[in-house]
Amino acid sequence: MIFSSKLIEDAVQEFSRLPGIGKKTALRMVLQLLQMDKAEVDEFTGAVSRMRHEVRFCKDCHNVSDSDICVICVNPGRNHRQVCVVENIRDVIAIESTQQYSGLYHVLGGILSPLDGIGPDQLNIASLHDRVKNNEITELIMALSPTIEGDTTIYYIARQVKDLPVTITTIARGISFGGELEYADEMTLAKSITKRLPIENYVNMK
Repeated sequence: MIFSSKLIEDAVQEFSRLPGIGKKTALRMVLQLLQMDKAEVDEFTGAVSRMRHEVRFCKDCHNVSDSDICVICVNPGRNHRQVCVVENIRDVIAIESTQQYSGLYHVLGGILSPLDGIGPDQLNIASLHDRVKNNEITELIMALSPTIEGDTTIYYIARQVKDLPVTITTIARGISFGGELEYADEMTLAKSITKRLPIENYVNMK
């Protein structure tokens, strides 16, 4: 692309750094901003800047939050004995959208993948163990993407908490093996959560 304005070129370059955004899409976004009122653009860029500088991560579950503890963890109406273990923040949003789960969450920040150099120390597994040990948590729901890496992570966590009084279940295989949790439709995801299986049953099915 050849631009007559270095300012436009720089803006397009920055937008195209976002995942899934090519140069043509980035150009359309920049031109749209160019047509907007300057105050609207300031509001847009200000919201993005405030988000990046002020957003926090919950000290309990590692979900995004506006304060030290997220609104889910402090909600007295949630089941604080039940924790749904997910890979990332997008999975929390996906499960919350089903309106079929009323417990808490724990965001691992990824899944075990030795080939990619991701081991237990790179994930929020130690803090999960501490939550189970120090709180009256009776069930861990393993809602990880049904992949080899996801299964490996489930087995590893199960070994870490095997001596603690907690039941480990996994979402039902309404999610196809090899699929990503965040791309599952809400109905399938809701059924997978409500029909979750004890991990012993899940192991015997494989």
